[in-house]
Amino acid sequence: MRIAQTNIDNANHYACTLKAGAHTLTADEPVKHGGTDTGPAPYQLLLAGLAACTAITLRMVAEKKQWNVGTIHVDLEFHKDSAEHTGRITRVVSFSEKLSDEAHARMVAVVEKTPVTLTLKAGTPITTTFS
Repeated sequence: MRIAQTNIDNANHYACTLKAGAHTLTADEPVKHGGTDTGPAPYQLLLAGLAACTAITLRMVAEKKQWNVGTIHVDLEFHKDSAEHTGRITRVVSFSEKLSDEAHARMVAVVEKTPVTLTLKAGTPITTTFS
């Protein structure tokens, strides 16, 4: 079952035009890596997807439980081990409102089960074809 689809056109150096549904975005590399910095770099887009999924999932839980969590803030960093082509992501989640012990425990459990978290942790296979 396909749940997402994105396509990219790249005709000018590193800058890419991304189409995701009705949305058009730009991706690029920073100037220090030879790009023109007209949009987020690929790893920033990866983290943005994880951050958005985290915040949206936590908001869904809060609304279902009728918990006032205020603003949900998600801070992510990707640390790459270039020698082994692996890395790790650190994620810090905070809420502008104080959570009850019950709400805090539930959010801690839920954050590790967001759809994008599970996809990244599973090491999803990638199949590539050229046409």
